[in-house]
Amino acid sequence: MPSRRTLLVAGIAWLLFWTLMVLVAVEDYRRDGGAALWHPVLWQTSSALVATCLFVIQRRFSAQHDVLVATPWRWFGQQARWLPLYWFGFTPVVFALRHAVYALAGTRYEHEAWAEVFVYEALKISLFFGLFTTIGFGLLSYREMMKERVRAEQAGALLREAQLERLTRQMQPHFLFNALNTISSLMHTDVARADATLVRLADVLRATLALGEKPQASLGDELRLAQGYAAVMQERFDGRVTLAWDIEPAALPVLLPAISLQPLLENVFKHTVAHRRAPTAIRVTARIIDGALRLCIEDDGGVLAPSGTPGITVINLRTRLAALHGARADLALHALLPAGVRAELRVPCAS
Repeated sequence: MPSRRTLLVAGIAWLLFWTLMVLVAVEDYRRDGGAALWHPVLWQTSSALVATCLFVIQRRFSAQHDVLVATPWRWFGQQARWLPLYWFGFTPVVFALRHAVYALAGTRYEHEAWAEVFVYEALKISLFFGLFTTIGFGLLSYREMMKERVRAEQAGALLREAQLERLTRQMQPHFLFNALNTISSLMHTDVARADATLVRLADVLRATLALGEKPQASLGDELRLAQGYAAVMQERFDGRVTLAWDIEPAALPVLLPAISLQPLLENVFKHTVAHRRAPTAIRVTARIIDGALRLCIEDDGGVLAPSGTPGITVINLRTRLAALHGARADLALHALLPAGVRAELRVPCAS
């Protein structure tokens, strides 16, 4: 919703516009030799009153389409649907008011034939409609730009906090130490595998630091980090994990909050794989559906917490999604049958 300051500025601008119209009409009337100055004042104030009422009605019922401002042709299309209301509602009401005031003053309001009046007034109100619709689009676009700037600043701050928290509280105590233990064990049995695992670990740490420098990263970059992490963890849980990656190529450039896929994958290893003796199947899918990326990480053995309270990883990621995209993005957890958990992340493909 617009702020009070925005409404005040718009109201003052609207009042100044119609004041200017009144002054111009009065001046033209005087040049033509008119003496009753209330005539041009009535003409313009009646137009202003009716135009204001119609605009308020239009705004009241079209505000729900403000979200379409990112696609101008759709937004203007929704506004154009209101043009017939101005064509057929403006002239009858305005001229009815003028006739009524003239009658109260004991005189008669003279004007051209009704057909000419309707055509002329329809053209004039269409011009005003186009002018103020364009101005409204500019104001809405500016408001959305400022909101996106605020969201980006919030996301940057949250990202720095999340990155610091991940590196100190999650990555180092759990993943890093476990990976090093795995490498240490492999050194006595398979030096080549140990060396390959160490290289993957270095790649994961390097990618983590690189992605942490920016608030967003493409799905392609997120996948490189997640797949490197998964390769290390498969060595850790040798024979207990199978991974399937089903990624639509068109989804690779879509931007996500940086370091978002790997923590969701880590949750599966930490809360499911580490507590099961049976093999765990993990599947990662990415699809573009209705202009949004739908990214799913699911397993066949996980269980949601009975309390339903999400962990710190889910809370942090939801907060960052809200800061970047508002209500257009979300992260949901679903229990699968007979067992398993699906984490489903949805983000718009473009802002």
